[in-house]
Amino acid sequence: MIDIKKVVDNLQKKYNTLDPYEIASHLNISITRCELGSLKGYYYKSFRTKQIILNLSLDRTQERFVLSHELGHSIMHPDCNTMFLKTYSKLSVDKMEIQANRFAMQLLISDLDLKEYNGYSVSYISRTLGYSEELIELRLKSQ
Repeated sequence: MIDIKKVVDNLQKKYNTLDPYEIASHLNISITRCELGSLKGYYYKSFRTKQIILNLSLDRTQERFVLSHELGHSIMHPDCNTMFLKTYSKLSVDKMEIQANRFAMQLLISDLDLKEYNGYSVSYISRTLGYSEELIELRLKSQ
């Protein structure tokens, strides 16, 4: 089992940031924005080149989350193309998707942030930070 908190802590120590754009840059991951319809984004690796594609219609909060989620895939599942697996195989990618969500929330909401919201409802934290209640609950479980 992957210790996601440890992975994020190591990234922060190594690169002195929790900014997903900076981390992607340090890891030489190219970020491209284009029209993707209902798809928010995806990660793929081709010929040792890592790429994250983001839907250009995302707002700032959505883009940071999707980038962080895909960054999680690039770090924890570097050779898996989850979009391909979902589309063309019968393999379940649910576990990988949950891990990528946990990674994103660990990256985007620090332990210090959580202390600031101690005692507030999940609903309030969700509205304030702009992430779904499900994602906030994932982050709260990983404290």
